[in-house]
Amino acid sequence: MHDTMKKPRHKTPSAAKRARSASGADEGDRQDHPSDRGRWSSRRKTEVVLRLIRGETLDALSRELGVTPGKLAEWRDEALAGMQAGLQSREPDHRDGFIHDLKAKVGDQAMQIELLEKKIEILEDGLRPPPRRPSL
Repeated sequence: MHDTMKKPRHKTPSAAKRARSASGADEGDRQDHPSDRGRWSSRRKTEVVLRLIRGETLDALSRELGVTPGKLAEWRDEALAGMQAGLQSREPDHRDGFIHDLKAKVGDQAMQIELLEKKIEILEDGLRPPPRRPSL
């Protein structure tokens, strides 16, 4: 008879976990650490972003928390965009998306017109007679 149950895999501890255990953090502290869970709450992300804004480096926080520098930078950028949106002088309304789409369309049409004018110029150059040589 075959045993179809898989043996549990034991993951090797991450560098951040090894650093915490080497630094003397007790087992209870490690279980509460956000990087030991799969998901980060918005409150925890906010704390990390505030640390970045206060001047801590991406690399140092990345090593400490076990989160990639790219992910930390993404959280920071999202937080700053949210702050900027929150500080706008007027509330966005249903017309903003429409205006954005119209501006994109105008930009596309301006580019098409420019390319067509260039194409017309090239074609007209081919139809013009060659310049005359001055007679001597």
